[in-house]
Amino acid sequence: MLFSMEEMFEVYCRNTDSKILIPSGMDLLSVAKFAGLKNTDSILGACVNNKVQNLNYRIYSPKTVEFLDIHSTAGRRIYAFSLMFMLYKAVKDLYPDKELFIQHSMSDGYYCEIPDLQSGIENVVSEIKSRMLQMVEENIPFGRRIVPVEEASDLFEKLGMSEKAELIRNSNRLYANLDLLGETLNSFFFELVPSTSYLKVFDLYAFDTGFILQMPSKQDTNKTPDSNSKDRKIFSIFKEHKNWVRILGTPYVSILNKVVEYKKQTELIQISEALHEKKYAEIADEIFKRKDNVKMVLLAGPSSSGKTTSCRRIATQLSVLGFRPLQISLDDYFVNRELTPKDENGDYDFECLEALDLDYFNLQMKELLDGKEVELPRFDFITGKRVVSGQKIKMDDKSILIIEGIHALNPKLTSEIPQNNKYHVFVSAMTQLALDRHNLISSSDNRLLRRIVRDNNYRGYSAQDTIMRWDSVRSGEEKHIFPYQENADSIFNSSLLYEIGVLKPLAEKLLSEVPQNSPAYSEARRLQNFLANFKSITTDYIPPTSIMREFLGGSSFNY
Repeated sequence: MLFSMEEMFEVYCRNTDSKILIPSGMDLLSVAKFAGLKNTDSILGACVNNKVQNLNYRIYSPKTVEFLDIHSTAGRRIYAFSLMFMLYKAVKDLYPDKELFIQHSMSDGYYCEIPDLQSGIENVVSEIKSRMLQMVEENIPFGRRIVPVEEASDLFEKLGMSEKAELIRNSNRLYANLDLLGETLNSFFFELVPSTSYLKVFDLYAFDTGFILQMPSKQDTNKTPDSNSKDRKIFSIFKEHKNWVRILGTPYVSILNKVVEYKKQTELIQISEALHEKKYAEIADEIFKRKDNVKMVLLAGPSSSGKTTSCRRIATQLSVLGFRPLQISLDDYFVNRELTPKDENGDYDFECLEALDLDYFNLQMKELLDGKEVELPRFDFITGKRVVSGQKIKMDDKSILIIEGIHALNPKLTSEIPQNNKYHVFVSAMTQLALDRHNLISSSDNRLLRRIVRDNNYRGYSAQDTIMRWDSVRSGEEKHIFPYQENADSIFNSSLLYEIGVLKPLAEKLLSEVPQNSPAYSEARRLQNFLANFKSITTDYIPPTSIMREFLGGSSFNY
């Protein structure tokens, strides 16, 4: 088909750094082919003027386009939601009277359950996996309808998804998205791939009382990673907190919003904080049981997990038990700047283990454990050199060292310290809430919102600055922190049921300031849409010792 020049307009493709002329109304997949992109089969969606769109989206005016594959954060999110929808359809096709619950993430996968199964989970999982593989071959299209909120809400009520219906009904929107896979109806809070043929790489296997839906490996996207059975400790924490959320009766955002509506948030804050205090006390009690040997508590966790506050509160609980906590910062053990290893781009890699003077750190720790007086170093970040601090410490029978840092769970950090002298704690915000039974709240999103607010409060960074750094932060966590999380003697879940409602008004303001011409805009917009599901909660009743004060301000601890 020939097009006149009047029907053509210019599109800039970031992937090829080129401008192309396309006819009006062309869909994104065709645009990718027009642009000469190789391996268009691997493209899952695109950023159009910094807004994520599915490949069926049509262009009617000049745009800037960046195509997304599974190596991108947004592309991986598209794949994940599409895969969850395919799983949901497979369950409905095989077991129409059963309900699927997607509970929480686990490494590169998602833990799911189907209650009240009559047959063994292994057989059920095998049948579901076979049906999903069949659907990939059938190339079933994904579709989307936009309908009035009342219609969408009524449809989900009839389908038995009351929590989804209520969330849509109270969204303050006029219209809602309905997602379709063939004739199967659901609603997911992100864009989807065009059809099931895009979802060739996945796995499904039985785990505990449910099963794991496995995503493609981040290292090799043509296959799934090794089994997640190694994450047993993390799984047990998720399970414990999910049960606790059910006991409180607040598993979904719609129910949390009712708590706020009925002015019961103060009670929820008090209960949530009491649970944290109980868990800190339990960790201290476990350390006390090993007091004859344990002389060092090592605490690690990803960004914005509340590590600093956790150190302070564990130290307080240890003091109650008669210990004399001595806190040491790993940041003071950096090698001099010129000795810092460099990454593949030639930049200093401050996050790698070798950026620390391990020999000197282990020497000082051994001297302290031997009862010697030690002068702690101080690292001058302006000059990039270690300087004399004048701070001398010495341990006695009641002393215990508390050390926080990203490498604290890596055995190489304290390789010269006897294992029985160490107690390891892993801290992370493992979010308990869900939007509905099929739409999780990502722990990463939870932490990113914390960081956006904290970075603005304490460091003067904009939301744009924080978002642009986030992928690099996450990459460092996956390399240096998460591989060692199962080494922990105790795992502390720092998430709080009420926190997103508290963060909402602060984060929304900062996110609204991200300009549309910024690469961070699509993520800012997604987070704004996510926050729109929550009612705001006042900070008035949050105690000064709360983890949330590390991000909001007003803490009684010195940071």
